Amino acid sequence: MKFAIIKERKNPPDRRVVFSPSKLVEAKNKFPEATFKVEASDIRVFSDQEYRDAGFEVVQDVSDCDIMIGVKEVPIDALIANKKYFFFSHTIKKQPYNRNLLKAVLEKNIELYDHETIINEKGFRLIGFGRYAGIVGAYNGFRAWGLKYKSWQLPKAGPLPNQQALIKELNQIEVPNIKILLTGSGKVSNGAQEMLNAMGIKSVSVENYLNKNFDEPVYCKIDVLDYNKRLDGNLVTDVFDFFNHPEKYESDFMRFAKVSDFYIAGHFYGDGAPYLYTKEDVKSPDFNIKVVADISCDVDGPVATTLRASTIADPIYGYDPESEAEIDYNNEKAITVMAVDNLPCELPQDASEGFGEQFLEHVIPAFYNNDKDGVLQRAKMTENGLLTERFDYLQNYLEGKE
Repeated sequence: MKFAIIKERKNPPDRRVVFSPSKLVEAKNKFPEATFKVEASDIRVFSDQEYRDAGFEVVQDVSDCDIMIGVKEVPIDALIANKKYFFFSHTIKKQPYNRNLLKAVLEKNIELYDHETIINEKGFRLIGFGRYAGIVGAYNGFRAWGLKYKSWQLPKAGPLPNQQALIKELNQIEVPNIKILLTGSGKVSNGAQEMLNAMGIKSVSVENYLNKNFDEPVYCKIDVLDYNKRLDGNLVTDVFDFFNHPEKYESDFMRFAKVSDFYIAGHFYGDGAPYLYTKEDVKSPDFNIKVVADISCDVDGPVATTLRASTIADPIYGYDPESEAEIDYNNEKAITVMAVDNLPCELPQDASEGFGEQFLEHVIPAFYNNDKDGVLQRAKMTENGLLTERFDYLQNYLEGKE
């Protein structure tokens, strides 16, 4: 079986790759029967020469390979018919801008495996860049605070080589006695928590966070049952009650917004769940949050201050509660918002190393153990020119009916 590490062709350029040279060596050692080729690229965070030095063939043409492994969407004209492809297709939520890409995948008889669809039997994602989004998002949030209050000047994350370099920069600033709120329980929030811990910021309980004042900066990490409550007033401890019946809940986030200064949004938002806070909530004099690092970045969604995704080049904007519109983040009325939606791109080396580790653990073995855990079967979106059963909900989207 021949695997190709394909060149990233989407603009703006993405320097990440699924396998670093060292991880590819590890893959080759674990699966000596596999052939790995690398498509030449001038943008990858690892150079072509690094792959050659690791013993891999770097070529211009990978059409003799069976399985194409990339990160971002592959342009339609670069798709090779009758192959298996792994990349983030951004189609599973019926994104209209990629409808033609999915059509082309079917027309070219490609088997598509979206990285987002690689899940275990319980439905939890096995691979992703979430941890690195959390790491960079937390860093960018502190950078935004410093810019808003002119209290420190952190460099942009992109030119820094790795997570340790980000931590080194953060440990040179003096954070005031603020309360920092972090939502989520997955890879994104855990990545952000790594940064808070590395800065030596104290973690406190929900009760103490809500009711006590501190003479040092503190943070509180909360999950869905902390910031939502059942409409019938019943207290529950099973998060699956919320996941299965979000319509039976309402937001209880304002009790945190009243006492928080800096909010890092690292949660996953499911369809039908209550918004964390609305535009009306932000108008309340009780709403105390001044800086929002929205790593989740659901535009016009559960974090009402996120009007749009920002960019790595221009990551910060202001939100005016009164007009519900964007203003300069330096305006005294503004809530400062960082809402970059491709944060792991700013940490390409670490992100690539971590992603490859997950891919090697969960995906490559499935090709050699008869897919005993069903990883490939669950992830496969298309086969023989048709959507697979699990993804046939996309048919109307494909046909432009929704």
